[in-house]
Amino acid sequence: MIKYFSLKILQFFDLYYQYKLFKFLKKKNYQNFDVFFDVGAHKGESIILFSKNFNIKKMFSFEPSPINFEQLMKNRPSIQSKFKNLEIILENFALGLEKKEISMRQLSESSSSTINQIDQNSKYFKRKNFFLGLGKNKALTDVVEIKQIKLSDYLEEKNIFKIDFLKIDTEGYEFKVLLGMGKHLQNVSLIMFEHHYHDMIIKDYSFSDINDLLIRNNFKQIYKYKMPFRKTFEYVYKKIDK
Repeated sequence: MIKYFSLKILQFFDLYYQYKLFKFLKKKNYQNFDVFFDVGAHKGESIILFSKNFNIKKMFSFEPSPINFEQLMKNRPSIQSKFKNLEIILENFALGLEKKEISMRQLSESSSSTINQIDQNSKYFKRKNFFLGLGKNKALTDVVEIKQIKLSDYLEEKNIFKIDFLKIDTEGYEFKVLLGMGKHLQNVSLIMFEHHYHDMIIKDYSFSDINDLLIRNNFKQIYKYKMPFRKTFEYVYKKIDK
């Protein structure tokens, strides 16, 4: 019961701040996207959220967890019925630095599942468990094997030369997704990603690494907001034309 109400409260506040972001983007005349990449699709929530608020022609959605992806596939008919003009491509891959099989930690609160190691002794982890009503050692329900590919390889295989909007929500793997784009990072107009500042997810990079990479590739930060009740920020960067 605690978990149910905690998630509902988070969802309410997240939607409020997301709609503020969407209002900002629309004021900047970002409303129509031919090619949208949704990296970290979970069970289809982001497909619905962005498709309700923007005009999107084609959406490529990536969800690495086979458990989450199974539910995403089940949700697809319902999602497609709501957005009949949207072409949806669902892919069961992680995106990273190389093509290989890797392990993923599947949490019972499945939207927090991550490729990264988790510090179960961190204060943030313990606090999250408490608010979600999880008992000791119940947060990690499974370790699953997943397939990882490089986004640059995928783009070349599919002959995709422009991405209008790239959204990345990969629980501490965002930097590796971006690095895996290589030269194709130059072909993105808008990038939205989250960055965790808490100590639960063990990362080998910092926010400055992402920021420096994007600045070197002629991007500029145009928006950021702190996600409610969490040490996590959402950022939006825009490609600057020379």
